[in-house]
Amino acid sequence: MSSIRSRWVWLGTAIVIACAVLAITGGMAWSSRQQAERVARAMTGGDPARAPEIMRRYGCGGCHTIPGLAGADGQVGPSLSGLVHRVYVGGSANNSPDNLVTWIVSPQTFAPRTAMPATGITEAEARDVAAYLYAQ
Repeated sequence: MSSIRSRWVWLGTAIVIACAVLAITGGMAWSSRQQAERVARAMTGGDPARAPEIMRRYGCGGCHTIPGLAGADGQVGPSLSGLVHRVYVGGSANNSPDNLVTWIVSPQTFAPRTAMPATGITEAEARDVAAYLYAQ
């Protein structure tokens, strides 16, 4: 009987430890995500929380794969995953918040023959999108 009881105690202890580890690492990921969003807001002056609706409205996911945006699995333009780590925006402009915003609003500024259209997105909306992309 004590053998069965000790197995249950051991199993219960293992479950408690596993739950604690998951809670801690999940909290760390959430904290890291919050930190990335704070940095992205400071860099761009935008709000990443507003970006998903903006990107849906302008159809960004029809051409690009966008992390965290359901249905954004386009294959025309590059994936926008890891944009913060890239050297260039649009293949020609240094990757800076102002250049990314300009690229989103008016890509022809940097590449007159680009396939990326000028969608009519405002600078404020582009700052929100840039914040979202940099926070990913």
